[in-house]
Amino acid sequence: MQRFLVSSWWRGGLALLAGALPALAFPAPSLWWFAYVALVPWMLLIRSAPTARRAALDGWLGGTGLMIAVHHWLMPSLTVFIVVLAALLGLLWAPWGWLVRHLLGGAPAPSRVAAALLVVPSGWLMAELVRSWQGLGGPWGMLGSSQWDAGPALRLASVGGVWLVSLLVVAVNTGVLALLIAESARTAAAAGIVGCALITTAVSVWAPRPEESGRSRIAVVQPGVVATPEARFAREEALTRRLAGQDVDLVVWGESSVGQDLATSPELAGRIASLSRLVGADILVNVDARRSDKPGIFKSSVLVGPDGPTGDRYDKMRLVPFGEYIPARSLLGWATSVGKAAGEDRMRGTHQVIMKLPDGLRVGPLVCFESAFPDMTRQLTKDGAQLLIAQSATSSFQHSWAPEQHASLSALRAAETGRPMVHATLTGVSAVYGPDGRKAGPWLGTDRDTAAVYDIPLAHGTTLYVRFGDWAVHGAVAVLALFCAMTAVRSFRRPAPEPVAPLARTAHESAARPGR
Repeated sequence: MQRFLVSSWWRGGLALLAGALPALAFPAPSLWWFAYVALVPWMLLIRSAPTARRAALDGWLGGTGLMIAVHHWLMPSLTVFIVVLAALLGLLWAPWGWLVRHLLGGAPAPSRVAAALLVVPSGWLMAELVRSWQGLGGPWGMLGSSQWDAGPALRLASVGGVWLVSLLVVAVNTGVLALLIAESARTAAAAGIVGCALITTAVSVWAPRPEESGRSRIAVVQPGVVATPEARFAREEALTRRLAGQDVDLVVWGESSVGQDLATSPELAGRIASLSRLVGADILVNVDARRSDKPGIFKSSVLVGPDGPTGDRYDKMRLVPFGEYIPARSLLGWATSVGKAAGEDRMRGTHQVIMKLPDGLRVGPLVCFESAFPDMTRQLTKDGAQLLIAQSATSSFQHSWAPEQHASLSALRAAETGRPMVHATLTGVSAVYGPDGRKAGPWLGTDRDTAAVYDIPLAHGTTLYVRFGDWAVHGAVAVLALFCAMTAVRSFRRPAPEPVAPLARTAHESAARPGR
C-alpha cells in the first residue's frame, strides 16, 4: 500500500475511488448508515499527503469522484462532458483537503482534534453550499440528503435543514477518523461522536413537531413510458377516469404531461376540464410548450377545473443546466453535438405561486429538480402553502439511480417545512410524504402505470428551519472565519527561524570591522 501512496498516479486513482464511496449511501443502494464512515478512507488518504499541495490535490480528485458518482446517470446525456463538469465542481473540495491534513495530519493533539470536529464539517458545508448554486447544477447529492429515510435525521432537518444533517454526518466521520489515528486524542474524538448523538436525541425529543390539522385525498397519475405525447395524454385520460367516485381533492399529473399550450388548444383544455367534472376535483397538469402570450418555451404547472384553466399558473424558475438550457450557449453550444443537451433554451418564470383549491387547500407547486432546493419549499411554506407538490419526469434515466434519488429529496423538503409533499412523475418513481418526512404510502416504481390515491395528513405550525432558515450555514461560515483569523494570528506571532549558518562576509568587511 505504501508503494501505491508514493506513486502520484496510484494515489490519484485511490482519491477518485475514495471520493466516490459516499454515493452508496444514496438511493438506489440506500445504505444510509454507510454515510457516517464513507468519508474515512478519503480522509485517511488526504492526511497522509506529504505536502499541503498534495492534500489539496487529493481533495480535488476525491471531489471529482464524488460528483461523477452521484451524477453518473447523466452520462448518456452529457457523455464525456460530465468529467469536465465534475472536475470543475471537484475543485471546491481542494480547500477541504488542505483543512483535513492541516488539522488531522501527523499525530494530532486533542486540541487539534476538537478543532477538526468543528472546522472540517464546516469546510465540507462550504463546498456543498457553493455547488448548490443553480448555475453549477444545484444541490443534488448533498451528503445530508442520504439520510432521507432515517427518522432522527428528518427531525434534524426540521431544525436546521439538510445543512445541519450534512454537518453532523461529516462530524461523525471526523470523529471516527480521529479514533483510528490519534491515540492521545481518542477522548476528544469519542466526545465529539457522543455530542452528535446527544444533539440528535435532544432534537428528536424537544424540537416542535407539526400538528395534524385535517387530511386531504390526493391522486397521482403515472402513465409510464409511452411512445408519443399524444399517446401519453390518452393514457393519462384513461387513468384519470378510474378516479371517478373516489372522492379526491386534487389530481396531479407529472412534468410535461401536456405538450401544447392550453390557451391555443381549447380542445385539449376541454378534455381536461371534462375529466375534472368526472372526478369532482381540479387537475394540476404540467405544460411544456411554446406560450401564446410570451416568447419562448416554458414549463408550467397549470391548474384546470371543471370550467377549464382556473388562471393559476406557475412557470418553472430554476432550469436544469444543459438539460433545459445551455449556460453561455455562445461558448458551450457545442455540447448539443456530443449529448442530449437542450437544443433551445427554456424560459424562466419570475416568482413562486400559491394555488388555492375549491375546498380552500393552498398548494405550492414546483417543477422537476426544484425539489432539491430547500429555500424554494421554505418560501412556499412561509407564503402559506399547506401542501407542496413537485411534478417531475425522469424517463430519460429510467434504468438508473436517478428516479429513486429524486423521489427521496421530497422527504427532506417535507421534514424541513412540516408540510406534506407529493412527488408526481410520468414514469416513476412517484412518492408522497407526510409533514414529518415519512412515507404517506408506497412508492410508485418505474414499472408502474397507474393512478393512486393517497390520504395525506395536513399540518399547521412552523418548523424551526422555516422560522430561522439556514442558520447552520451561517454557523459554519462563522467557524471558518474564526479558524482563519486564529491561524493568521498564530502565523504572525510565530518567531522567525534562526539562521542555520553564520552570515557570509562581503568582500569589504573584516573580522575587526563587520559590515565594512
